Amino acid sequence: MENFRRTYLRLCKEGGTEPQESVLAQLQEVRGAAAGSRLDLSGQSLSVDSCAVLGRVLHKDTLFTELVLSDCMLTEEGAKLLLNGLSANSTIKVLDLKGNNLRSTGAEALGTLLVRNKTLRRLVLEWNALGMWEEAFSVFCEGVASNISVTQLDLRNNQINHQGASELCLALKRNSTLQELDLRWNNIGLLGGRSFLEALQQNRTLTHLEMAGNNIPSDTLKALEQAMEHNSDRQSTLRESRSRTHVLSKEIQNLKEEKSRQFLGLMETIDKQREDMGRSSRSAITSIQVGQLQEALNERKSAVNSLTAKLQMTEAALALSEQKKHNLGEMLTRVKNEHDQLMERHNRQRKKELEDSVLREGKQLREISNMSETNIQLNNKVEDTERRCKSQQEQIFELKQELTNSTAELKLRLAQAEERLEMEKRRSKQSLEDMEKLRQKEVDQVSRHLEESERALQDRILKLEGHRIQLEEELSRAKAACVSERAQAEEELGKVRAQVRLEEQERVTGLEEKLRGVRQSRDEAHSHCSQQKHSIAELQNRVAQQSIEMDALKRRIEELQQELSGKDQEKVAEVSRVRVELQEQIGHLQAERTAQGGLKEKIAALEREMKVLAGNHREAILDKESEIASLLEKLRLREAEIQRIREDEAQRASFLQNAILTYVQGSPLHYSPKK
Repeated sequence: MENFRRTYLRLCKEGGTEPQESVLAQLQEVRGAAAGSRLDLSGQSLSVDSCAVLGRVLHKDTLFTELVLSDCMLTEEGAKLLLNGLSANSTIKVLDLKGNNLRSTGAEALGTLLVRNKTLRRLVLEWNALGMWEEAFSVFCEGVASNISVTQLDLRNNQINHQGASELCLALKRNSTLQELDLRWNNIGLLGGRSFLEALQQNRTLTHLEMAGNNIPSDTLKALEQAMEHNSDRQSTLRESRSRTHVLSKEIQNLKEEKSRQFLGLMETIDKQREDMGRSSRSAITSIQVGQLQEALNERKSAVNSLTAKLQMTEAALALSEQKKHNLGEMLTRVKNEHDQLMERHNRQRKKELEDSVLREGKQLREISNMSETNIQLNNKVEDTERRCKSQQEQIFELKQELTNSTAELKLRLAQAEERLEMEKRRSKQSLEDMEKLRQKEVDQVSRHLEESERALQDRILKLEGHRIQLEEELSRAKAACVSERAQAEEELGKVRAQVRLEEQERVTGLEEKLRGVRQSRDEAHSHCSQQKHSIAELQNRVAQQSIEMDALKRRIEELQQELSGKDQEKVAEVSRVRVELQEQIGHLQAERTAQGGLKEKIAALEREMKVLAGNHREAILDKESEIASLLEKLRLREAEIQRIREDEAQRASFLQNAILTYVQGSPLHYSPKK
């Protein structure tokens, strides 16, 4: 730590800049820390000169393994200088740049850092603005694609949109080390979620992905979670297979070491026997020793004969084992061919199911478009009915006007009749006055004819009175007829209004119910379509999971085949080595035979393990076939349900069409008598 502080002060002095007091205070706090400590400069406002000096100090630093620069308000130039210095650092594994408002230049410097640095494991970039400039963010994504060390990346609240998400997905397709990625609270959206789904089809190392707060639909989030589960399962299986291969390699190494020790022991015993024989040849050989040696030679010869017989037996057993191995190899090839055929059949069925699902989805989309067209037609028909209602209201208004005109005509006729009556009265008065004048003038002249004239006048007066009475009766009758006609017209108008209101209310309620039914059926069709899409996505995920499991089984079979071939090679090497050792020293055949027995036991154990694996593989294939059959049955039931829904929709459409036709055909009949 003292060396780091001195280097910082020296570089500040060489650059002609004042060392920052906050940095010196922080270095003073961690002064007694050992190598591998943590440098925390969070909350310190670092200037451009301080960033340049720190970058030069950290360029060759080997003390710190974690650097925290959160909320330091770094400028673009300062961040660039600091990150360029960190590019060649070989000890820092955790870098925290939270809340520094890094933008275009900072994103490009981060991309350069990810390309050059090979030791960084965790990078925190929360609360920045890396996604605002597309070109700079694409440079950052290139760095992510080419990086081989970072396993945890935090990009929360970085204003990343769907285009930035597509760039990041292209980087994930090429990256093979990133395991955890946090993208919460950005603007990725539906298109970005689909891009991540497509990227996770190729990326198998990402096991933890956070996507909350990005306006992504729930089904896409569920699909992403399932992809993460698949990747985690794959990583766990890879770890298990690596541990198993490590254990097997250790066992093989131990066996090789044991064989080498046995070979060295055999060579040492051979050397000792040669030395003993040399010493015995140099000593004086007596006749007794010659006899003993002859007997020993005879015994050795008989032992050699027995060992040759045992060798022949072992060779026969070896031939049988090779025959068994050949049979097992043929059986394994048959099983592999059957497995390949099953996989091809399964792939064909899966492709056919995918094509059928695509066709069904297209049909459902076409049906939805047809339903929308029918809905538009129904809306047009509703508008037509509204226009008809308006025309009927206009007709009612015209009837009202006609009624007012008829009442006006009746009033006019009544006025004319009254005027005529007044004229007749005036005429009668005028005639009476004239007659009186004539009578007064001609009293003298017509005295003789007074009685006749009086009678004539009386008759005329009676006629005029009858005529007046008739006119009064006609006037009263006209008034009564006018009143009755007015009452009838008002009653008919009230009836027409009530009937029109009732009919309009009935039609409006009927149309509302029909519209409600159509909307409900449309919502049901939409929900059913979404359910079908969700079920299709689940089936596709299941098929993908089954293909992954089949790939894992294939890899397991290939590993077992490799192990078996390795064991066979080891067996051949051991047999050749045993033969050489038998030729060199026949006396140690017993030990080699025990070793061969151990190898035979291992071969038998491997054969049993292969049988168990073959049985398990057959059971897994049967389970997958049963599962595929159940999925096909579910698909058949879904198709039947879709067919039933189509029939219901067709029946509803026919009912609605018949009702509209009856309404259209029957609507003019209600108003024909009123016109």
